[in-house]
Amino acid sequence: MRDVEVIEDPATAEVSLDPVRARLLSELSEPASATMLAARIGLPRQKVNYHLKALERHGLVELVEERRKGNATERVLRATASSYVISPIALNAVAPDPARSPDQLSARWLLALAARLVRDLGTLITGAAEARRPVATFAVDGEIRFASAADRAAFARELASAVTALTGKYHHEGARGGRDHRVIVAVHPKVDP
Repeated sequence: MRDVEVIEDPATAEVSLDPVRARLLSELSEPASATMLAARIGLPRQKVNYHLKALERHGLVELVEERRKGNATERVLRATASSYVISPIALNAVAPDPARSPDQLSARWLLALAARLVRDLGTLITGAAEARRPVATFAVDGEIRFASAADRAAFARELASAVTALTGKYHHEGARGGRDHRVIVAVHPKVDP
């Protein structure tokens, strides 16, 4: 079982978003049969089987074992990952694009950057899993309380200046064997759960 699976196919995204199927995926962090799941979530086994087949067709669950139980064969399945992320690629035609509204102070622009980040990381994670190699990344996460809007604006200017200086110091356009990296720094109001 992978830690995270990135869903890029629109049909697979649709299947995963069904509330019953999403619940089954969460229940299948440990292997279980349709009979076991039906008892846990309070649905008829046939209905659970129907949803499991859809999840299996789209590669979201996998067969762990088949075992004889009386006159029937019981199929034991598990989720293919501990968690799932739907990439903006699944909605590519309508995915946010940073080029459409390049306003650094716009929440829409930040959302478009975040969507691109999810898309890019999804592609990197999928490729790294296939190559059985790690992806070199770095992230900083923190909280700050500004006393005023003026302080927030001053912080943004200083942060932009520091990132620009660091980028200028370490960017080597013609470096042989070098690899391009994307830098995204964001500041947004904290959302409490």
